[in-house]
Amino acid sequence: MRAYVLHPDLRNADARDPELALEEACNLTEALDELELAGAEVVLLRQPRAGTLFGEGKLEELKAKFIEAEIDIVIIDGLVSPIQQRNLEREWKLKVLDRTGLILEIFGARAQTREGVLQVDLAHLTYQKSRLVRSWTHLERQRGGVGFMGGPGETQIEADRRAIDENITRLKRQLTKVVRTRELHRKSRKKIPYPIVAFVGYTNAGKSTLFNRITGADVMAKDMLFATLDPTMRAVSLPTGEKVILSDTVGFISDLPTQLVAAFRATLEEVLAADLIVHVRDISHPQTQEQALSVRSVLRDLHLDEEAIAGMLEFRNKLDRLPEAEQAAVQQTALRDPLVVAGSAARGDGIEELLTEISERLAEPMTSERLQMGFGQGAALAWLHRRKLVENQEPNESGMQIDVTWSEKHRQQFLKEFQGSLRQE
Repeated sequence: MRAYVLHPDLRNADARDPELALEEACNLTEALDELELAGAEVVLLRQPRAGTLFGEGKLEELKAKFIEAEIDIVIIDGLVSPIQQRNLEREWKLKVLDRTGLILEIFGARAQTREGVLQVDLAHLTYQKSRLVRSWTHLERQRGGVGFMGGPGETQIEADRRAIDENITRLKRQLTKVVRTRELHRKSRKKIPYPIVAFVGYTNAGKSTLFNRITGADVMAKDMLFATLDPTMRAVSLPTGEKVILSDTVGFISDLPTQLVAAFRATLEEVLAADLIVHVRDISHPQTQEQALSVRSVLRDLHLDEEAIAGMLEFRNKLDRLPEAEQAAVQQTALRDPLVVAGSAARGDGIEELLTEISERLAEPMTSERLQMGFGQGAALAWLHRRKLVENQEPNESGMQIDVTWSEKHRQQFLKEFQGSLRQE
């Protein structure tokens, strides 16, 4: 299908750069294999029309372009009301899709796991329910029926809305089971005392490339929006030898449809359960700052607390795409800020520094303690030595005086196994 992309420019003070917004909308369109991008433009809108969004002159001008370019579908990069969508389709005799609908189509094409498919279906139905006004041309018709399944006088739109509600209820029931299974998996992972590190970031920031570079996995990583939809998890060893579980998550985007924030909450709960969040930023993108703000906004929508958001580790990716002077400035910022690491996942730059920072951030507070062990406590002493917790030991008349430096986790494990066999001093 040949697609034409329009970005309505309302000239709001807080609006994104229209040309960059149009470029992102084109990239979204190209992310769907069945769409061929045949044209795109920014349309200045001084006063949006309630019924058609565009004025009569612009409607005619665009219609002529669509006919000449043999366009099959028009993508409008923004929110289009159901009435506007219906009227535009009637005027242009073409399929019209707004930004939310386009993102839903991409998610539907990419979801792989059962949970992902269910979540996309749920989001689609929620979206369709709001669009019934334009989805049917026979709303004036009424149909008869018997019993409670469509009684006399029931309009077609009421029947369709009821059918969608029933499907939504069924999908939510199925999703509840899937979420329960994911919760069981999460609990089983907690029994393995590995911290979880979640990668988040704007779509196409390079999360999957970074994930593959660190884990050696073969997760789909392309220069394409929403290359990753379903979460992927792998266990890796940090430079300290400690194992962690890395989680690659769906990319965020500005104006993420509210249906998707709700529908994908179960998937994004991996972020909420993470011990550390790594925000992967495309530092070469012209609107990298705006993208970073969008990511933080979505995390707030997920009810992640402000302390966790403020404490995120940030990997400023795609450093190799910047001019040398700008690369030096980004690296200087990273040297000054303990929460920032700069590098390139594609080239492997900054990976060691990132893993070292992850190790340090996950490291538990250590405390020093002096223990007194009796002569027969060889097993307890061996336990401490195996974990390299002993700083110094000296024999005395009661047995052995041991100086240890350990985390609270090691301390509790030791006391559970050997409590009663030592004195603390």
